[in-house]
Amino acid sequence: MKTNDPAPEPAGLGGGAPGDPDMPGSRQLRTILVAVCVALMAVIASVSGLNVAQPDLAVDFGASQTTVLWFINVYTLTLAALLLPLGAVGDRVGRKPMLVVGLVVFGVASAAAGLAPSSEIMLAARMLSGVGAAVIMPITLAVITSTFPDDKRGQAIGIWTGVAGGGGILGMFLSAVLVDVASWRWLFALPVALIVVALVMTLRSVPNSRERHDAGFDTIGALTSVVAVSSFIIVLQEGPERGWSDAVTVAGLVVGLVSTSAFVVWELRRGAAALLDVRLFGTRGLSAGSVVLLVVFGVQAGVFVVLFLFLQSVVGWSALLSTLAMMPMAVLMMVASALAPRLSSRFGARVSMGAGILLFAAGLAAMAGTVSVDGGYPSILPGMLAMGVGMGLAMTPSTESITSSLPRERQGVASALNDVTRELGTALGVALLGGLLTAGYRDAVEDTMESVPPRLADAALQGIAPAVEAAGDAGEQHVLELAQQAFVQGWQSAMWAGVAVMGALFLYVVLRGPRHGTGPGPDTTDDAVVRPSQPATRSALGAESAASGG
Repeated sequence: MKTNDPAPEPAGLGGGAPGDPDMPGSRQLRTILVAVCVALMAVIASVSGLNVAQPDLAVDFGASQTTVLWFINVYTLTLAALLLPLGAVGDRVGRKPMLVVGLVVFGVASAAAGLAPSSEIMLAARMLSGVGAAVIMPITLAVITSTFPDDKRGQAIGIWTGVAGGGGILGMFLSAVLVDVASWRWLFALPVALIVVALVMTLRSVPNSRERHDAGFDTIGALTSVVAVSSFIIVLQEGPERGWSDAVTVAGLVVGLVSTSAFVVWELRRGAAALLDVRLFGTRGLSAGSVVLLVVFGVQAGVFVVLFLFLQSVVGWSALLSTLAMMPMAVLMMVASALAPRLSSRFGARVSMGAGILLFAAGLAAMAGTVSVDGGYPSILPGMLAMGVGMGLAMTPSTESITSSLPRERQGVASALNDVTRELGTALGVALLGGLLTAGYRDAVEDTMESVPPRLADAALQGIAPAVEAAGDAGEQHVLELAQQAFVQGWQSAMWAGVAVMGALFLYVVLRGPRHGTGPGPDTTDDAVVRPSQPATRSALGAESAASGG
């Protein structure tokens, strides 16, 4: 049996009293929060940073577009696949040492990527960065949920959620600045600097905690989860490029479905000793939180892809200016994430989730209804701002619903589940909304290119970026205008689809959202799941004193 560290452990879920001498003081809690958010920012920035440097990477390495995309995708794939097992390892061996290891691995791998002399070394460095990130992401949230007392945990989770949601845009902006003023290699100086700061603060201030586990590590569950998640990520990354009927896409989907089924069957057999007790998805908190995060991050990711293309190819802005234009939305998202716990505390998690979803949908509808080539950025700004507030209000209670649905000894797994849901949602949204945009654009542009020279028509059919380049080279302003108008029509189709999805999500939250708060207990659970004859499930749903030996 693994036991807790000899030193006093910080209070976890269900925490100690505010005057508990073993609980970190307010100053230390602030330092802990800063440390984990800085570490998280390094990971999030690395997800999106390379997007702004794709042309430079292709030239410097003499690499194909496929290879350059794998510089980006291999990081996301490794990160998503390893989150659950490494989150569980952190619960067992100690969260502080795991966080330190993750920071060191990530920092070394980022430095290696910045110095990489070849495509092969870059791919290896990015894969190793994904391993380090898979350690850091769940541990940062688990440190919060296992350290902060009840009255401060919601606010800390809100700040963490804001960094997780808005950090990608901030990372893209800083990356674009570095690419413009220096070179793509300096992109990796940012995460290395953040990692150094987070490492120093972690060593000085973050307390250690590890939990007692009677059962052995669920190796089979860990392996099947890795295969399942990586298969679905590959399908979503490769499907739009290869085609959904391609052999690789179909094989990945089959492997993903089979491994997911095996994971569920095995975890049901393991019960409370499982890597992830899948019975807990019968509770309102875990199921609603997971569904909301999956959908919100999916639609958000798809919208970001469309926004970036619109600002560059229709408005005509640079990558730097386009990223800067999205900063107001990111700032409002982060502010709303920090304020959401107050709304949840007063009115309940379901109200906060529902309000956020409605604002998100209203923002999408506003953009779909007002976007135009001539209107440019002002035509979409109000919708962007509404989306930012809506995302912040929805994401924080969803994250807290997930983490509060699992017991203290499973907080690494709970945090990892939160992160896996985000990653899968992001990949799903890019694939589906991106596909809707492409289909809508192609249908619109085909109807307007009959009288256009074949060379220009072919370029336009490939996408808005090739159309802008070809029309500019040929001096054909009317072709450019036709392509831009077709893009806006495709945009509107994708946005209205997003509105429909968010409407369905709102109805789901009304019917199946947490009844009141986000903390463990009957208000966040489905009474049909919690019965006296199921002690393991009851403990997992929030009997914190039993879970922590209190």
